[in-house]
Amino acid sequence: MNMLTLAQEIIDGKRITREDDLSIFLTCDLNELCEGADRIRAHFKGDRVDLCSIINGRSGKCPENCKFCAQSAHNHTDCDTYDFLPEEQILEACRLNEKEGVNRFSIVTAGKALSGEEFEKAIHAYETMNRECNIDLCASMGFLSEEQLHRLHEAGVKSYHHNIETSKRNFSNICTTHTYEQKIETLKKVKAEGMSVCSGGIIGMGETWEDRLDMAVSLAEVGVNSIPINALMPIKGTPLENLPELTEDDILRTIAFFRYINPESNIRLAAGRALLTDDGKIAFTSGASATITGDMLTTVACATIRSDREMLKSLGREVKEIN
Repeated sequence: MNMLTLAQEIIDGKRITREDDLSIFLTCDLNELCEGADRIRAHFKGDRVDLCSIINGRSGKCPENCKFCAQSAHNHTDCDTYDFLPEEQILEACRLNEKEGVNRFSIVTAGKALSGEEFEKAIHAYETMNRECNIDLCASMGFLSEEQLHRLHEAGVKSYHHNIETSKRNFSNICTTHTYEQKIETLKKVKAEGMSVCSGGIIGMGETWEDRLDMAVSLAEVGVNSIPINALMPIKGTPLENLPELTEDDILRTIAFFRYINPESNIRLAAGRALLTDDGKIAFTSGASATITGDMLTTVACATIRSDREMLKSLGREVKEIN
């Protein structure tokens, strides 16, 4: 099938399911695939680009054994280790991002789940940001309970981030201290609370193309609102440190078919933008409609908020106005 024809069918209401022949996305012409993805993006998301930024609220000493992660206690990296940040530091970062025209700000914490006194500190920080700042708030704090998610929601958090990381088949190759099913259950709790769901994964961890397609379909089945796509940047001291970097074509093909399979979601560039031309400029004509900007956890950001805004404006895209 011609990919531009399929793109129009999706615009007209068709949705890709597991029953479809997904192999077409792996064999079709890349340029045609990306052009179709951009048409789908333009129809469903328009020219508005959603910018989000994060602060690493608690770092290191994570008991989970995710093979990609610098913050896992099972890995041997040089990542910073500290307990939950002072509220003043979080508030300062939030205000800076608001001033720079970022749409959404999130506290991200290492560990299976934020709990106890540190969770109470997070709630207070969100209440303060919600009261004093004009920016949407997000959280990424692991496997929270329904009650914890409700308290975050009440404190002003509108969206919750929790990556499924990879396909169900491949998950046990990446992590064994928690399960794929636990990930999906958490996403369902977020949806039940009425919060926006942000979930994606990492490509380039040794998975197959079929695993990437399966992840895209799984996210569509859950009904995820925002899908961050990370390209692995191998970190020394992790089990994945010697994996080869992905090619730009592989990343673009992935972004494009994620758009076909999740036409109404924000497809968000995340880690690995350094592997793309001009910090990912080409990805925004291949289906991407959002990005993480500024500092990005333990990997060095390849683009500042201001340079992102300038790059997007050069494409004719719209970003939040700075007051």
